[in-house]
Amino acid sequence: MRPGNPWWRLLDYSHAGRVQARSVFRRRAPRDFAAGDPGLPALVLLPGVYETWLFLEPAAVGLRRAGFRVFTVPDLGFNQRSVPESAARVRRRLVELGQAHGVEQCVLLAHSKGGLIGKHAMLDALLPPESALRPEGPKILGMVAINTPFAGSVYARYLFPRALRQFSPGDAVLLSLQAQVEANGRITSIFPEFDPHIPGGSALAGGTNVRLPVSGHFRTLKDPLVLAAVNEAVAILAAGR
Repeated sequence: MRPGNPWWRLLDYSHAGRVQARSVFRRRAPRDFAAGDPGLPALVLLPGVYETWLFLEPAAVGLRRAGFRVFTVPDLGFNQRSVPESAARVRRRLVELGQAHGVEQCVLLAHSKGGLIGKHAMLDALLPPESALRPEGPKILGMVAINTPFAGSVYARYLFPRALRQFSPGDAVLLSLQAQVEANGRITSIFPEFDPHIPGGSALAGGTNVRLPVSGHFRTLKDPLVLAAVNEAVAILAAGR
C-alpha cells in the first residue's frame, strides 16, 4: 500500500487509537520493568503528545528482555504541557530514580515530542556545575528518539490546540533547541521514509540519523526494523561507544 493512501493513514491512526484506549486501563508499567541488571544504564520512556508509555511498550519489552531496567515518568500524564515544563518533570523523576532505585546512569527512549523533552533535559544536565539550574540525578548517557520533529512540522502552525502548535517550525522553544547542538552527538534519531505528521523528516544535525524503509508515525513503534534499530542504538549508548 502506497504511503499517503487514505487506507494506509487509517491503519496508522487506528493503531494509535487502540493504544490510547488501552492507556485508560494501563496507566502504570508492569512492576518487573524495574527489575534487571543494575550494571546497565536504566531506560526512561518519554512518549509523544497525548501519549502514555504504552506507545513505547514494544521497544520497552525487548529492552527489558535484554536486561535493562525500564522506567516511566508518570507525571507526564498524557504529555500536553510545554516542553520546558515536561523536561522539568523528567528531571524530578530522574532524581527520584536515583534515590529510590539506585539509578546512576540512564538512556532516554523517546517518541515524537518525547525527543524534544529529552533533548531539553540533556541540555539542562550540561549546565556548569555551579549553576543553580543544573539538575541532580543520574547521568544521561544519551537518547534514542523515534519520529521526533526536531525541526518542527509545517502542519503544526495550522492546528488549534497549543499542545500541537508548539511543533511549529517558528516556535521559540523549538528554535532554541535547534540552536543548541551540544547534546546532538549523543542522540540517535530513528525515522521512517514517510511520516504523515513530520513531512520534513526527523534528521538531526550532528546526531546519528537512521532512516528506515518503513512508513508511519505510530505503527512504526512496533515495526521489527525500528525495534532492531532501537536495540542497537541503546546498546551502543550503554557501552559508551
